[in-house]
Amino acid sequence: MAKILLAEDDESMLNFLVMALSRAGHDVHSCSDGEEALVLLDKEENFDLLLTDVVMSGIDGIELAEKATEKFPALKVMFITGFAGVAIKKVEESKTESINADNMLSKPFHLNDLIEQVETLLAS
Repeated sequence: MAKILLAEDDESMLNFLVMALSRAGHDVHSCSDGEEALVLLDKEENFDLLLTDVVMSGIDGIELAEKATEKFPALKVMFITGFAGVAIKKVEESKTESINADNMLSKPFHLNDLIEQVETLLAS
């Protein structure tokens, strides 16, 4: 079981992800945007994984990941996105080592693909 911080601004997708990850045995803490996720990171520690949408208003997923891994360098990061072209460009512009396109899942995706990629990343 991993402790996962989830940031997703689409409420139906957020609920779906929480349900899927919880059923897979993970402890999921969900946030509806990047700002809320940063506040939660200040309050809680020991997250194993940050799972975030790339395109969100305010603090986007890339900026969230950069700030989170600056504070917690061992934190693993995975992105989900409906805008793969935009997301890949933003990821490539990041100078943070743990932020890369290998850890990106494009919407729409199958639940099994999500769980498999999460498990693979956590095991690495």
